[in-house]
Amino acid sequence: MLVQNGCFDHTGKMKITVMGSGTSHGVPVVGCSCPVCRSSDMRDKRMRASLYIKGQGGEGIVIDTGPEFRIQAVRAGIGCLDAILITHAHADHIHGLDDIRPLSREQPIPVFTSAQTVSEIQERFSYIFKETQAGGGKPRLTLSAVSVPFRIGGLYCKPVPLKHGILDVLGWRIDEEKPGAGRTSFVYLTDTNYIPPASLPLIAKPDLLIIGALRVRPHTTHFNFEQAVTAALEIGAKRALLTHICHDLKHEEIETYCRNFLRLRGIEEISIAPAYDGLELCLE
Repeated sequence: MLVQNGCFDHTGKMKITVMGSGTSHGVPVVGCSCPVCRSSDMRDKRMRASLYIKGQGGEGIVIDTGPEFRIQAVRAGIGCLDAILITHAHADHIHGLDDIRPLSREQPIPVFTSAQTVSEIQERFSYIFKETQAGGGKPRLTLSAVSVPFRIGGLYCKPVPLKHGILDVLGWRIDEEKPGAGRTSFVYLTDTNYIPPASLPLIAKPDLLIIGALRVRPHTTHFNFEQAVTAALEIGAKRALLTHICHDLKHEEIETYCRNFLRLRGIEEISIAPAYDGLELCLE
């Protein structure tokens, strides 16, 4: 499957922008006065988890559209999208879909996700897919349930089955041909506490891994820090960033945690750090 929505401007590099790095309640948390929620470090301001990918040919993809999508898209300077990839239908991952409206004026934007999430989007946003009165407007979307790789311009997108408690969710692997030879690879795994053995070969040895890591304490449906770092090592990523983070620790405290984890175990083959909102990375 090849999708091209007309955003291409040939930037020459794959660029990844972390639009949100927070868990479902975001940080600061409503009504909370903990040190993290009162922090003046902008890296401790965590909107709901979302990602923007710009291919070397200019292809534009967003993974997940949470409640702050409008704010995130304006800050990231998104003016056009070729596709949206959705991990699952929890509110913090899809409740910004209506804010796609200005980006879908010219033509519908394709949304790729699992069959279950397609059904939930159709139910929760039913007004999008039925005749309604004129005025007010609504986003123009085409929903596709996918289980096999597909292309968006020069980006090869691969859905990756994961478990989020008892819920089946998707991670995503994005590969792009490098000018000359080889590929650049990126893997995004959020909201998971179990990677099925069959999924490990699909995500092996990426140049960059962004993985959900809620906190130090265990959780029933999310990786904690130790589990996420252990998974990153098993996957064989060259570099890993933690996302979907709650308000237990400040950014600098998580940086210290990651450094100490690697140092105490004598691990040198990977760099690991927390992501933060607005972080931009170029993969070449």
